[in-house]
Amino acid sequence: MISSSLSARFLWLVIIFVMLAEVLILVPSVARYREDYLLARLERAQIASLALLASDGSIAGELAGELLENAGVFNVVLRRDAARELVLSSPIPGQISATYDLRGASVFALMRDALSEMRQTEPRIIRVIGDPVREAGLLIEITLDTSRLQEELWDYGRRILLISLVISGFTAMLLYFSIRLLVVSPMQRVIRSMKDYAEAPQDASRILTPNSGIHELREAEEALNKMQNDLTGLLRQKDRLAQLGGSVARISHDLRNMLTTASMLADRMEMSDDPRVKRAAPKLVGSLSRAINLCESTLAFGKAEEPPPKLAPLRVATIIEDVVESEKLAVGEAAEISFLVDSPKTLMVRADSEQLFRVLSNLVRNARQAIEATKQPGVIEILSKPAEYEGQKGVAIRIGDSGPGLPPRAREHLFEAFQGGARKGGIGLGLAIAAELIRGHGGRLELIRSDAEGTEFRIWLAAA
Repeated sequence: MISSSLSARFLWLVIIFVMLAEVLILVPSVARYREDYLLARLERAQIASLALLASDGSIAGELAGELLENAGVFNVVLRRDAARELVLSSPIPGQISATYDLRGASVFALMRDALSEMRQTEPRIIRVIGDPVREAGLLIEITLDTSRLQEELWDYGRRILLISLVISGFTAMLLYFSIRLLVVSPMQRVIRSMKDYAEAPQDASRILTPNSGIHELREAEEALNKMQNDLTGLLRQKDRLAQLGGSVARISHDLRNMLTTASMLADRMEMSDDPRVKRAAPKLVGSLSRAINLCESTLAFGKAEEPPPKLAPLRVATIIEDVVESEKLAVGEAAEISFLVDSPKTLMVRADSEQLFRVLSNLVRNARQAIEATKQPGVIEILSKPAEYEGQKGVAIRIGDSGPGLPPRAREHLFEAFQGGARKGGIGLGLAIAAELIRGHGGRLELIRSDAEGTEFRIWLAAA
């Protein structure tokens, strides 16, 4: 659990990166240490050779050996005035393995030679060439054993590594506690607030108040605060809608009883001798029957049980004719609205006649009311023809009008309940219910266009 936390991972990353940086520093440091070691041997050898030259050769034997042993070399060659002279010498215990010239050696060459020396498993005899100190000659050349050099290089590397571990550990711990204080603790506060809010999202007192001093975390807190405020508002709206739904269900129950009584009275009107009453009575009975069915459907919707459509082969032209006839009766005498219908008599769909009538009636009624609001003549077109959608054969029904078009808010939330109606005074349920009914048929209801020249919807349903 601890190793998977953000602060723990940051701790390990700091240790790794500091160690990597120390390794990058270690190699040049070791190369520099080797160079200083060899230069020190050259300087000691030069001092020993100068002591011998100053004595005019009187130093010999054991004293010369002591000078070589103190310098840590086997022999010393000094070139002065273009003459190469073996100043001090002693028996060399083996062959010379390599020669290194420190005069003008590059950094990369020094690092390469140092790493090569540390990889050696056995001591070697090497020759080293350098410049004499204080220009006491043209060059100085020594021969020495690398056993002590290898030991000191490894000892120096271990010390540097140990110091690196201490520095990286101390730095990592400081950064660890800093990150926990400045980042992890504020994040944990946000997480606790989210968990607390999730237990009671309708309680506004549990909404996070942004107060972080870190810019990025402050932005996250502000975004979370906005989301929680929006969600709390939506949940409250949901409760209000649920209460409204209960009220609508009760009203629909009472309205259904009233409409049933009106339906029985309409049945008696059919026995009237007046020809106009006889013609209007069937339409009135049909409208009352649909209103009763709508109330029953509303009661079912209030129980979250919208009845599934009873799919059956249905002639599209018949439904369209019924809708147009009903709307013609509702057109006022002052309104000049004409209906253009183009629907083949043989075109069939699989649909629920009552639900499809409700959908078409809603769309045509919206178109009629939009034209009436302009107090200008208008046209409502209802066209149907075979069409394909996502590779499936079906029927497309297009309902268009010459009205003023939908307002921007209606277009933005067109098929969302209670988000603004398609006409002034609407509550935004008609199109939401229509879209839901069409989806229940496995079809699709969509807005094709809405501008100053009018509005057009399209319904796609599967063919019979």
